[in-house]
Amino acid sequence: MSAMDAADKKRNDGKWPARMKNLAELATRGKPPVGTTPADIVHRENKWKLLRYRRTSPAKFATPILLVPSLINRHYVLDLLPGKSFAEWLVEQGHDVFIIDWGTPADEDRYVTFDDVCDTYIGRALRKAASYGKHGKAHMLGYCLGGLLTAIHAIRFPERVASLLTLAAPIKFGDDGLLSHWARTDTFDLDALLAASGNVPWQLMQATFNLLRPTMNISKTVTLVDRAWNDEFLDGFFALEKWGNDAVSFPGECFREYITSHYRNDELCQGDFWFRGKNVRLQDLTVPLLAVTFEHDAIVPKESSAPLVALAGSKDKAHLHLPGGHVGAVVSSAAKVRLWPKLAEFWQKRDLPENR
Repeated sequence: MSAMDAADKKRNDGKWPARMKNLAELATRGKPPVGTTPADIVHRENKWKLLRYRRTSPAKFATPILLVPSLINRHYVLDLLPGKSFAEWLVEQGHDVFIIDWGTPADEDRYVTFDDVCDTYIGRALRKAASYGKHGKAHMLGYCLGGLLTAIHAIRFPERVASLLTLAAPIKFGDDGLLSHWARTDTFDLDALLAASGNVPWQLMQATFNLLRPTMNISKTVTLVDRAWNDEFLDGFFALEKWGNDAVSFPGECFREYITSHYRNDELCQGDFWFRGKNVRLQDLTVPLLAVTFEHDAIVPKESSAPLVALAGSKDKAHLHLPGGHVGAVVSSAAKVRLWPKLAEFWQKRDLPENR
């Protein structure tokens, strides 16, 4: 055994008491405090609401930030834990931060359309957030499906968009990914699914994502046992597990349009997408743009997200590619060092004194 191996064995042996103690206490371990950064509801409509994170001092920057999470996930992934919250960190950096909480759709929301979400809901959230700024605009960050929604909105209604930042956002759907293949298969009967369920059950979508990485639960269990000695790791692990099992159903009609226009026909990248009576093309996107992709993203691979930069008409645009997966790269301990400062730098450089 080498000296390095012996040192590793000694360190690991020293962790066994804490590891076994924490594993034995998992059943009684308290739930982590997710989504606890203080915030106020500044707008509410149907099931969704707009939150503004509280500040104890005036914002340092003229332009607010609007965070738009995926339609099928809880917003608190961006406000996961105290000390590990992107929203909390942004507030500490001096930003005025807003986020959309999509809420939980009920049976009557099966008729909510893609246009309702992409125009009406996001438009009202953006107008409200922008009204708190010094020049009537807001930066928009769209995460996952939120990135597609914000990109389309910024093309059609750019007036209040100071910049667009997309995180792992699906843009190009004519790829060879499993989700694209499944959505295009003849046996995926949209009409039958929606007639039976109204809204698409979150359990069905959760099972679909799990099939992308069939061994993920085994891998997570091994990691849990290996790092059970680390209380900080356990808090983060169970916070993500809580979020991952707290998904919401997809409004039926919105899902039909999403699958048909994007996964099956790739209309946005083909230049054939119509939104609120107008042909919306990526080349007409002109606001400052940063698209972020992740190397090990099994849900939205780089090939689906990165084309936004090449196809956008923005003169000020960039692509940032980083290690990590679809969720871990955004909320892990490494994100605070690797990702978050780069996003803040993008916004700060576009918040110049002459714009205040």
